[in-house]
Amino acid sequence: QVHLEESGGGLVRPGGSLRLSCAASGHTFSVYAMGWFRRAPGKEREFVAAISGSGGSTDYADFVEGRFTISRDNTKNTVSLQMNSLEPEDTAVYYCAANPRPLGYTDYRARDDYDYWGQGAEVTVSS
Repeated sequence: QVHLEESGGGLVRPGGSLRLSCAASGHTFSVYAMGWFRRAPGKEREFVAAISGSGGSTDYADFVEGRFTISRDNTKNTVSLQMNSLEPEDTAVYYCAANPRPLGYTDYRARDDYDYWGQGAEVTVSS
């Protein structure tokens, strides 16, 4: 079992930045690929970014366009999402998730490949 807890959400003006963090329980954090997903009002949950267990491989949704950066610290069991140049369209609840499948045997963008999910952090981008 892995327990995930997000933090760092809030209200930010367009063009601003936020940093989301996700703290994970457990002693085997580094075996999990970690992902960030989001669900905007009235929309399906969608992939945002993912990082491999070692941190050596990352993947981003096309709409990120270089604005977001995912990172992890396996010594602290945390994964972060730095979000810059935020737009109103980025308003959503952001979820971190853990994927136990080895690199090469999983699709980082597939929600069903993630076994553990946090409760979500709300991000609102508005003037």
